[in-house]
Amino acid sequence: MLGKLLGLLGILLILSISFTPVFALIELQRVTINDPRLENAIGTSIVDNINVNHQIQVSVDVTNIQEESQNFVYIVQIKNKIGFVVSLGWISGQLTPEQKLSLSLSWMPNESGKYTAEIFIWEGLINHSALVEYTTLQINVS
Repeated sequence: MLGKLLGLLGILLILSISFTPVFALIELQRVTINDPRLENAIGTSIVDNINVNHQIQVSVDVTNIQEESQNFVYIVQIKNKIGFVVSLGWISGQLTPEQKLSLSLSWMPNESGKYTAEIFIWEGLINHSALVEYTTLQINVS
């Protein structure tokens, strides 16, 4: 009887350990990026009609999926069709536990063409550990 009880306690212990939530096992699990998008200056989504010399916002929603605060740097790098970086910008801040924040950086294209915005969320500029996999947006400027 005692052996069965100890066996049952062991199984319950294993089950309780295996279902305990764990946050940020690796650096790429600290935040999430959702809804990468292009917006105008007042926050309305832009799908088409991006014109030369008109400012746009490269925006995302970022969520801290940890139960502790997280410093971050939001970096947007824009490359032209041959892969040359034509714009690089960043902002930094801190996310409180489980906070969701909309971030954006502006860009004004000065030539028509096809561009790629690469969006990164790092812990910092000196400590450039990625907090999540980077994402991209395609931009067509006429």
